Amino acid sequence: MGGLVTRYALAKMEHEGDADAEEVALYWSYDSPHRGAWIPVAVQAFAHYIRASDDRFSEYINSAAAQQLLRWHIATSDAKPEISEKRQDFLEELKKVGWWPQKPRKIGVGNGLGNGQGNGYEPGALALEGKGLNITGTKLKVQSAGNNQLVAELRVAPRLVKTEVRTSEIFTTMDSAPGGTLDSFGIVADALNTLTKNNPVLALRSEAHIRWHCFVPSVSAVAIRDVDTEDDLYTNIDRLDPSESELDEFRLVRPEDEEPENQEHTLMTEELCSWILERLP
Repeated sequence: MGGLVTRYALAKMEHEGDADAEEVALYWSYDSPHRGAWIPVAVQAFAHYIRASDDRFSEYINSAAAQQLLRWHIATSDAKPEISEKRQDFLEELKKVGWWPQKPRKIGVGNGLGNGQGNGYEPGALALEGKGLNITGTKLKVQSAGNNQLVAELRVAPRLVKTEVRTSEIFTTMDSAPGGTLDSFGIVADALNTLTKNNPVLALRSEAHIRWHCFVPSVSAVAIRDVDTEDDLYTNIDRLDPSESELDEFRLVRPEDEEPENQEHTLMTEELCSWILERLP
């Protein structure tokens, strides 16, 4: 998020003729979602579904920052995934001030692989499962692409009947894509298990079979393609002309790196940090 805030601030300073903008020689971002970030619809729906019992997850998903950065957002558990109005407004504000700052050199790094290789999570696989009495029947799944895709089955007491959550017009397997990862499924399971440990009567014990998902796609982190199609999302960036990026230069995870895999979002690695340091004025 800091990369987007700084990008907007510098562009606005230039647009308004602020003399301080002349002092900036280099702009850099670290796994920033220039083309949008992703929280699984299954997780978003569950967050809103349990709002009456615990509103923390829902408040996070509906925060202004989350809505501005997420490519797809739902405000309630039964809403259709779409671009939030807050995101549309943010993008319009960026356009008004020039989209990017023009005076500094612009570089960026991402925690995802650049060769188009995803994280291996099978679309439709069970990511989180309710185990406690009051949450039995809840299942969150890895996002599948296409229409009428079942991504979640929700049941939390006192509800007796399960609610299905299906997605349409999401034509990408976003959870599985190359990019910096976030452990949203794991965060939810850990929080529910902590609540149950502190108050066993809640009976919300859950298991995260898959903790992680793609959070900032590689193409988004280096502003080289959009995230709306499978072909773009899984682009082998290493084979593209670097000039296709909106950044002047970028670095993603490479097979020869010490950790040649899609890494945790904002993980500070020697390769990425050294690459930035070598380019400081």
